[in-house]
Amino acid sequence: MTKIRYHTIKVTVDSVVGKCPLGNKKGREFIIKGTTPAGMCMGAFGSIYSAVQVLKYGGCFPWEDDPDIAYINCPDHINRVVYKLERLKEEDDDECS
Repeated sequence: MTKIRYHTIKVTVDSVVGKCPLGNKKGREFIIKGTTPAGMCMGAFGSIYSAVQVLKYGGCFPWEDDPDIAYINCPDHINRVVYKLERLKEEDDDECS
């Protein structure tokens, strides 16, 4: 049996242009472990989900300077929120069946 290895992801509001309908301000943080973060809007979570999965399981984005970080935009083109995703640490989960 192989252990599932995954990383905790910290999501930080990096910048806001306009006014986020949920009131996000620069510096607000969300932690993603095994579930969706409470208080994050569905549109924003949908935007970052794929990148979270890449970082969570050890991947990286070649256009980013740091392999543990990715910047992803909210889909709202009027009230633009940019999220910084950061891989924090490795954890062990249950064994695969």
